[in-house]
Amino acid sequence: MAGAAVRPPLPGRTVRVRAPGKINVSFRVGPRRPDGYHAVASLYLAVSLFEEVSATSVPGTDVTVSIATAAQHSPAVADIPLDDRNLAVRAARLMAEVSEHAGGVHLELTKRVPVAGGMGGGSADAAATLLACDELWNSGLSREELAHLAAELGADVPFALLGGAAVGLGVGDQLTPALAPNQLHWVLVQSDAGLSTPAVYAQLDRLREAAGTKPDEPRALDPDVLSALRAGDAKALARVLGNDLEPASIALAPQLAGVLADGAELGALASLVSGSGPTIALLAEGEDEAYALADAMDARGHQSLPVHGPVHGAKVIGDITR
Repeated sequence: MAGAAVRPPLPGRTVRVRAPGKINVSFRVGPRRPDGYHAVASLYLAVSLFEEVSATSVPGTDVTVSIATAAQHSPAVADIPLDDRNLAVRAARLMAEVSEHAGGVHLELTKRVPVAGGMGGGSADAAATLLACDELWNSGLSREELAHLAAELGADVPFALLGGAAVGLGVGDQLTPALAPNQLHWVLVQSDAGLSTPAVYAQLDRLREAAGTKPDEPRALDPDVLSALRAGDAKALARVLGNDLEPASIALAPQLAGVLADGAELGALASLVSGSGPTIALLAEGEDEAYALADAMDARGHQSLPVHGPVHGAKVIGDITR
């Protein structure tokens, strides 16, 4: 790790960082590995729905966390743990281990990414916390060093730190940036009910076993997906995107099939479950089409939000001392 700065943290200083949620434009899942994880080949796209973490220096050495009142956008927010089960708390403790000037810190999380929605909201919190604590404690770590710490926390955390678009191999943590010069426009359809990622993977294994399917380990991404991304061609991308977890997510949450059908009927170029779900991502031809599609989905009783991507990764947006 890089040497820490000599300046200790200032009492009452607050560093604010935001980090993006993501969608899996393409998600291929291999067989279950001996360690319990699955090998994947994924195209991650960071989208304009950001988590925000405010890290405030406090006396002592403890790490505490709270959820901003304004973030109570979903009943699932009330179920977020405020102890070491919270990925942001673990990120702060990990940073404390490598920082010479670590002290107490209070983390306030503003949740905008759907909780347990398959969009990496918890991973975005962790990535934002790593960067916020690095700034707060003057640790002086490089982005590469922060990425190594991110990988210790979970497969999606390094991408929330990186942002943009990237191919993820291994368990999703082996990242290679992908060219995405043009914005793509999407409509995200939220669900009040969350899905457990481990439960979705377990359901995928059951479905494959019942069907006698033995998938190969995915070692590369479909080149047609990358070609469409480079061209910014939404129609070409619509023909090749996909998610191997989608059947398992629908099996556990059958109402998702109706959301996908509504999206297709109302003009989406393509519809897919984002990651392990239950958030649905609908691809639109452009920005105007995305807003029109969101309005049409809302009229059918869905919770819809137009977004675009790629967007930047974790970024400091405020630094004040009281």
